[in-house]
Amino acid sequence: MAELTDFIQSHVTIGGEDLRQITSCFASRRLKKNKHLLRQGQVASEFIFIRQGGLRIYAPFAGREVTGWIAFEGEFFAELGSLKTQQPSRFSIQAMEDTEVLCINHLAMEKLYKAYPAWQEFGRKVWETAFTRVVEGIMAHQTLTAEERYAQLLTRSDLVQRVPLKHLASFLGVTPTSLSRLRGKRR
Repeated sequence: MAELTDFIQSHVTIGGEDLRQITSCFASRRLKKNKHLLRQGQVASEFIFIRQGGLRIYAPFAGREVTGWIAFEGEFFAELGSLKTQQPSRFSIQAMEDTEVLCINHLAMEKLYKAYPAWQEFGRKVWETAFTRVVEGIMAHQTLTAEERYAQLLTRSDLVQRVPLKHLASFLGVTPTSLSRLRGKRR
């Protein structure tokens, strides 16, 4: 729980009994590599903090899987579309490596928001950051070449080292063959 505690305290000032009450609402879950936390068609019910490992969110499109997001330890994560609407998810969430997550269900999260103003602030800050990253990703796909997007990925060595090439290619919006060519140019 130390990683979660540190993550929370990096966003808001909260400690003592309030922090213990909040973290006690999280449950640990372990996923083996390639196992799913959520499958398309299921309704999301949890917010997730990645304690160790990595997850990808993907959806089927035109007979293939399209990776839309990748997250590693130290990140807060959720399939918000399904979670907030309580409609079946269009996405699946899969472990890319052996992964441990700390989960809190939607109802518990809402109760914490009402009970602790600092937790409301935490939620706002986390989701503002996530939204900003999503918008930046969309803009990158619309304004940068595949080579420029790959160069940006290289600044996050964790992605290049830990994500299978087929998922990296999908995340970049290129074929695995094109990604191999991009990698060859960078050597």
